[in-house]
Parts: sequence; structure tokens; C-alpha cells
Amino acid sequence: MTTTAYTVTGMTCGHCAQSVTEELERLPAVSNVEVDLEGGRVTVVSADALADGDVRAAVVEAGFELVGRV
Repeated sequence: MTTTAYTVTGMTCGHCAQSVTEELERLPAVSNVEVDLEGGRVTVVSADALADGDVRAAVVEAGFELVGRV
């Protein structure tokens, strides 16, 4: 298992968190996503390491911006 934390900007509410979670959970091997709205942090647990481009694309699809890894 791999756990990686990212900084995501633009999330302000539970709906935002749900949108990001749903998009990231569509990526292969992702088993858990936790969103910290106050800190703008998204933690992803996956069976294998994820490509940053795939994570970025999922976050953008949800309507937000991936700043980078924490």
C-alpha cells in the first residue's frame, strides 16, 4: 500500500470534497481517499504508486487544481 498526500486548491465545502473523492476513487488501485478541507489536503491510499498526471487529471475533472504533493 502507498499513501500520498496532495495539496488541492479551491475546495470549500462537503460537495467539493465529495467530487474530488469520487474522481480519485475511479483511478485503478485507489482504496481510500481522505479530504481535509481546512488544510486543502487530499490523502490517497492505493495498492500501487499513482502517476502524478493521473491524479492531476482526476482533480481537474472534479473542478479543482492540484498544486502538488505535500
